[in-house]
Amino acid sequence: MEFSNRLNNLPTQFFASLVQKVNTAVHEGRDVINLGQGNPDQPTPTHIVKALQHAVEDPATHKYSPFRGTSQLKQAAADFYKHTYNVDLDPDSEVAILGGTKIGLVELPLALMNDGDLMLLPDPGYPDYLSGVALANVKYETMPLRYENNYLPDYSALTERQKQEAKLLYLNYPNNPTGATASLAFFEETISLAKETDIGIVHDFAYGAIGFNKEKPISFLQAKGAKEVGIELYTLSKTYNMAGWRVGFAVGNAKMIEAINLIQDHLFVSLFPAVQEAAVTALSESQECVTDLVNLYEGRRNIFLKECRRIGWDIDAPKGSFFAWLPVPEGYTSESFADLLLEKADVAVAAGNGFGKYGEGYVRVGLLVDEERLQEAISRIERLNIFGIEEQGNRPQ
Repeated sequence: MEFSNRLNNLPTQFFASLVQKVNTAVHEGRDVINLGQGNPDQPTPTHIVKALQHAVEDPATHKYSPFRGTSQLKQAAADFYKHTYNVDLDPDSEVAILGGTKIGLVELPLALMNDGDLMLLPDPGYPDYLSGVALANVKYETMPLRYENNYLPDYSALTERQKQEAKLLYLNYPNNPTGATASLAFFEETISLAKETDIGIVHDFAYGAIGFNKEKPISFLQAKGAKEVGIELYTLSKTYNMAGWRVGFAVGNAKMIEAINLIQDHLFVSLFPAVQEAAVTALSESQECVTDLVNLYEGRRNIFLKECRRIGWDIDAPKGSFFAWLPVPEGYTSESFADLLLEKADVAVAAGNGFGKYGEGYVRVGLLVDEERLQEAISRIERLNIFGIEEQGNRPQ
């Protein structure tokens, strides 16, 4: 039996090929420092784990969940947005429960677009946005994220045709892969564009808790009029180290939320109720664990920056997320440099071109190993004698 055209048209999974390269090196007995992943390395906080254990013991959680999630989790999401961002949400009409936000990002084109419709995506950007493009049989065009514009899209560069044809526009701040953040003024500009063009805005807020130098990342919904034009997707994966639990939610525009809920009525019966109860605990109880986690990542970031600059690798400090976006030295492509680091230094990084055309000339590093391993990684790279004072200032334009 042959695969459907939908499956055959799916993009190659970028991270799968990266994992394969790393696994091959590990199977050869090499001590690989894997900085190419985006998988949190810390455990889920104990109080959340205990909440799940308690919930699992309750036979009531062994039954089907309500199709659209429990009222307790929707209320917890709404309350979380109120006390964290001062955003008011109706838990019944403005919250959709997701089995991880990747599901929402991929199913939104299926729920809101027709064959051949146009969506606008950031470049570089999260590669799995393209899965939704392929499954929904829609078109996409990219918005370059350039260093000189602080890795924000330049809306003045959009053509009139793009403004007229586009149905959805995706954003992601703090940004994967660049670590950039967005201002309230940028989100207000986005809302003005959306109202002018009738484009729906989807903000992927996966790293919403992780901002540095005491600058808390801004929610898209904090901008006036945001709920009129778009939604935001929030995952518990990064904020609470719950990546394997697969739980998140979308909030905002009621029509877009209803579209998500309707398609999920036909695909899922929501999440295991015990996981939803644990998610309520995560969102509702003390957030000290989040503060501790952000401090951990900031400490790693600072050590990494110091070590890179020590060897002559001129990099900028990420403002959010747990990624760093590093220019490759002159004479290398993103992929050739990433391959060199793995082959000669046993250090794995993600080649920037895997995130789009405008990712060429960079590699992405995940700050997801301890400080000693980060220092060791840079020491290994230093021994390759690639960097020097003359490399500073080289950056793709």
